[in-house]
Amino acid sequence: MDLYARLGVKRGATEAEIKKAYRSLAKQLHPDRNKDNPKAAERFAQITSAYDLLSDKDKRARYDRGEIDEEGNPKMPFGGGFGGAAGGARPGGGPGGFEGFPGGGGFEGNAADISDLFEGLFGGAAGARRGGPFGGGGFGGRRSSSPPRGADVAYRLTVPFVDAATLAPQRVTLADGKTIDLKLPPGVEDGTRIRLAGKGESGPGGTGDAMVTIAIEPHRFFTRDGQDIRLTLPVTLKEAVLGGKVKVPTPDGPVMLTVPKGSSSGKVLRIKGRGFSGKGGARGDQLVTLSVDLPAGDAALENFVAGWSGGEGNPRGSLGV
Repeated sequence: MDLYARLGVKRGATEAEIKKAYRSLAKQLHPDRNKDNPKAAERFAQITSAYDLLSDKDKRARYDRGEIDEEGNPKMPFGGGFGGAAGGARPGGGPGGFEGFPGGGGFEGNAADISDLFEGLFGGAAGARRGGPFGGGGFGGRRSSSPPRGADVAYRLTVPFVDAATLAPQRVTLADGKTIDLKLPPGVEDGTRIRLAGKGESGPGGTGDAMVTIAIEPHRFFTRDGQDIRLTLPVTLKEAVLGGKVKVPTPDGPVMLTVPKGSSSGKVLRIKGRGFSGKGGARGDQLVTLSVDLPAGDAALENFVAGWSGGEGNPRGSLGV
């Protein structure tokens, strides 16, 4: 079924319309709400696969141009396919090589290696493994007679910010209603794809895979900056002037942080190893920006500042004002 029809939207729908349609259908069809309805689980897998492709701008454009099919695989070039009508390419070896190319026959001299062309179109050996038009030997060999594997199934998994930072295992519910614990890889970020071998649809040549796309939820006070995490931490005037130890939240739990004496708003302190993991496994840091929180309507503080001689001067002089 056409991907737009799966989601019940028209071609040319905006990203927001596609997202809204997917969310509405996902709520209705999620396996957790339809444990006794296998058709709902199958439909859930279909809409998730459709949204996964249409939410990718590049893939959507290629799909709209007819370059890829509903599974994201390249469509057969040259119109008639391989081994079909005249003008198509014949995978068999021997004189004549490929028909329908300039020159009428074969490739000679410095002509481009045709296997390079089709490796880009069909993913090389990976394409052959998935039941592409050629066997492991590429061109010049027999056309693969092995039965096709089942289709891959696409999933979109929303992961809490803190879980992504600490690489906490995630419970995933598959289209068949089964659940698995997914281990997040170091370097995980929005859009990371994880392949679960053999968790797709069944087919005569074997079972396809599940492709899980990660979406990291925003946090209410943490933000990500590469492998680092940033946090704005309110401190009292007393803590800023006199310094002291304060409790700070991190993805791994609260820690004590020393605020230096005379700290102004905007001062950045570093907590080592409390950020996101890089692909090599090492974690980034947590960067804490201090924000001095002044009490409103404190008469004693107002009287002190009014008679404080140290309040003179122009801290904005470096700005030319």
